[in-house]
Amino acid sequence: MSETSPQSPAPPPFVARVPAAFFAMVLGLGGLSNGWRMAAKLWSWPAIVADVLALLAFAVWALVLVLMILKWTTARAAAKAEALNPVAGGFLALAPLSGMIASLAALPLFGVVSKALLAVLIAAQIAFALWYVGRLWTGGRAAEATTPVLYLPTVGGSFVAAMAFAALGLADAGQMAFGAGMIAWIVIEALLWPRLLTLPALPLPLRATIGIHMAPPAVGLVSWMAVSEGAPGPFAYALLGYALLQAAIMARLVPWIREQPFGAPYWAFSFAVAALPLGAMRMIDRGAGGTVSLLAPTLFVIANLIIGVFFVLSVTRLAQGKYVPPLQPPAPKPAA
Repeated sequence: MSETSPQSPAPPPFVARVPAAFFAMVLGLGGLSNGWRMAAKLWSWPAIVADVLALLAFAVWALVLVLMILKWTTARAAAKAEALNPVAGGFLALAPLSGMIASLAALPLFGVVSKALLAVLIAAQIAFALWYVGRLWTGGRAAEATTPVLYLPTVGGSFVAAMAFAALGLADAGQMAFGAGMIAWIVIEALLWPRLLTLPALPLPLRATIGIHMAPPAVGLVSWMAVSEGAPGPFAYALLGYALLQAAIMARLVPWIREQPFGAPYWAFSFAVAALPLGAMRMIDRGAGGTVSLLAPTLFVIANLIIGVFFVLSVTRLAQGKYVPPLQPPAPKPAA
């Protein structure tokens, strides 16, 4: 009589483990492409680098989008669990947001195709933000679930939508989108500071999401330069100053952040890392000099180094089979 050993459960399919956070790779690549395009204009750096990065950003966005569609069609339980997770669900905002970044980077290459895609993605971003924030307003979240990911649907999405509106020639709509992002930033910032100051530290799997916290002033500066005209005024300089402060704090926290092994969440830093020098360069293009003109080239070189390291590490870990994470853990539950 033969004995049968209990079968171990089948491992989840690959697409079930692909997180929406993978879209974050597009933020750095597309933002860096826009930076190289501005560097070509200001300093005659090679524009071909901007084109290559734009195509790479667009390709990565399309690939991750296909994987997410497959996840929703073949591993729906995992997809729904991610969407309903109060932390991980916010990363779904990156699908339209990163698509807008890729489309803006590829605008000189794809023209009307990029513009049509921008219009669709603006609508998708608004729809997701309404769904996501509507869920937030029904309450029942754990305080520990308040993380910088909250910035993505309304703040990041609105700031990038403002850039997209400006590219479509809808300046007034862009200013309204900027205003929505700006006010949402103020509200969420007021929630995040007490959470970071008084509650336990971000758990290791979420620690790199702190990089999103430095994005609003940097991305907001790029957005403001897109929807405003003339020489940069005090408001632009204020945004740049706060972005630099955030960057300095993040630099001081590097040893603490690096306790989390490298993975897709680290690309959350690339949103601000690429936007900070781009905002400074656009200020120079509009007449800024002095300190800004001294800072911009250094910031841009640092951005290239950081995003370059992220890209190499990502490719390396993909080759090692260590880049795609396990399934998301259960969502934090509110205290009784």
